[in-house]
Amino acid sequence: MTYKEAIAEIEQILKSLREEQNSIDTLSERVERASELIALCREKLRKAENEVNKVLED
Repeated sequence: MTYKEAIAEIEQILKSLREEQNSIDTLSERVERASELIALCREKLRKAENEVNKVLED
């Protein structure tokens, strides 16, 4: 999954949380998925930052 795809899915989850009546089960699932996606995005950002820093050091 790309960073862009993950962000798009997070945005969709947020939209559904704002606009829909969510059961506690659905809410829990969506929050858990959003948390996984956020972790994925953070990792991709860390990797990109490290790669940029390596290029700048050389």
